[in-house]
Amino acid sequence: MTTYAEGVARVTDADFGTEVLGAGLPVLVKFTAEWCGPCRQMKPVLGALAAEEAERLRIVEVDVDHSPETALRYGILGTPTFVVFRGGEPVKSIVGARPKRRLLAELEDVLA
Repeated sequence: MTTYAEGVARVTDADFGTEVLGAGLPVLVKFTAEWCGPCRQMKPVLGALAAEEAERLRIVEVDVDHSPETALRYGILGTPTFVVFRGGEPVKSIVGARPKRRLLAELEDVLA
């Protein structure tokens, strides 16, 4: 696991189980790729959310090119795709970039 300045950790196929499925808080996983422009646009949005919602939500990213097993396991077909895991299970999926306020509104039901 690598943590970036934005407060978003990068997890891999090797540590996904520990870092995401075994987490105590809900985890927002951003499935991303280095070549994905909208994924890069979401970095500051997710960094802000990671700082503001640290008590309620952990945010990580998985590079689909470097961790294809995890992307395949959860049926990721495009990037960015966001999947919220709670108690080791996926509970919500959101596809595509969006502003912070809209993303947070879409997450409220799983954070309540």
